[in-house]
Amino acid sequence: MKCENCTKKECSKKQKNDDTQSTSVDALSSSDGFEEKNEFPTLANAKILLSDCLACDSCMTSEEGARVFQQNQKELFRILNLNKKCDTSKHKVLAVSICPQSLPYFAAKFNLSVNDAAKRLCGFLKSLGVHYVFDTTIAADFSLLESQREFVQRYQRRNQEEHALPMFASACPGWIRYAERVLTNLVTSHICTAKSPQQIMGSLVKGYFARQQNLSPDKIFHVIVAPCYDKKLEALREDFYTALYNSQEVDCVLTSGEIVQIMEQKNVSMKDVTEVSVDTLFDDMKEGDVVRHDGKRSDGYLEHIFKYAAKELFGMEVKEITYKALKNKDFQEVTLEKDGETVLRFAAAYGFRNIQNMVLKMKKGKFLYHFVEVLACPGGCLNGKGQAQTEDGKPDKALLNQMEEVYAAIPVRLPETNVHVQKMYQDWLEGMDSKKVQETLHTTYSAVNQTASSLDIKW
Repeated sequence: MKCENCTKKECSKKQKNDDTQSTSVDALSSSDGFEEKNEFPTLANAKILLSDCLACDSCMTSEEGARVFQQNQKELFRILNLNKKCDTSKHKVLAVSICPQSLPYFAAKFNLSVNDAAKRLCGFLKSLGVHYVFDTTIAADFSLLESQREFVQRYQRRNQEEHALPMFASACPGWIRYAERVLTNLVTSHICTAKSPQQIMGSLVKGYFARQQNLSPDKIFHVIVAPCYDKKLEALREDFYTALYNSQEVDCVLTSGEIVQIMEQKNVSMKDVTEVSVDTLFDDMKEGDVVRHDGKRSDGYLEHIFKYAAKELFGMEVKEITYKALKNKDFQEVTLEKDGETVLRFAAAYGFRNIQNMVLKMKKGKFLYHFVEVLACPGGCLNGKGQAQTEDGKPDKALLNQMEEVYAAIPVRLPETNVHVQKMYQDWLEGMDSKKVQETLHTTYSAVNQTASSLDIKW
């Protein structure tokens, strides 16, 4: 089955999957009782969306491809096995960070509250031999705060700098991959430079936490649990590699579904796992209930930036945001009116159909938005292909509806109210406007030269 709207005769990603899986299936020690399941068990029969194609040969080097497919459950067990051996020089501190959009999946799938799901997931991971389990919400705090400030700065220099606006969100790796390799200079200068929560969490674990534990970054093996396969590719970016320690900020990304596969192979039921509180990065902080940010299915970049900009630029306090659906529910608009004039116009564009429409408007010079929250998956991050699919590869709408209900019920916490974030700005990052903030919390995006065939994407 070809990808929707694909112009290629054969799916190179499917071939790569088949080749990789056939040659690496025996890599894990049988003593662990773990046998990896096919990551895409119905790829040949399922309808593949364009988001899958972002990791095909057209936009990935052979080295990237090999490293992406190494990010699986066997890599986690490789480290667990090393930690059991007598040679302590090869031991790693194993830290797992869980994205907040993954927790509703476990809660809905196993009929648990989101707080119980977090504790049982932590208990399961620690029963395997994981040392620390963190929540990435604090990393999203940093990402949101930096994105807010960057938007206001861009808005203030919009008349002097051609590429200041619009600003596009940078948290979705599928969107970033597409922008850099297909859209190139049209949009790359417009992408927010704040790192995604995943990569900021990498900086926190390999930087702040490593220093607190008197460890070098290469002595920590950092795993992210995320709803999305594209996060695996994001972790490989050269910007997120420290040559001095030969260390990536994130060593391995596992999807929510891959964690469930481990449970199934171990014959473990989530409801039978002992509850263990999630760890924190701070000695003086006890882990409380799970919290989230404003936003229906993601970390809420649109809502946070909109409210912050309204106050900072126009002195207006926005309590509630009203979304106006345009062509479909995955393309929505938010505006701010002052004295009869529209002073802010934001949009949320989810899914590649809406992204393409957005790009066409830019090319025609008819793009009126100041900021767009762009996500590759229709429905947002909860609908990531690593957790919201049935066994035959189709979207699990019933499960997604449950996840949305669970996520909406999680209490909201504003990033500005996190006292530990403010303290880290001063004590670890040397102030909000420091060089270290730019080095630790920001990155750059640029066009990548592609062959003609890789640019031949029709819609």
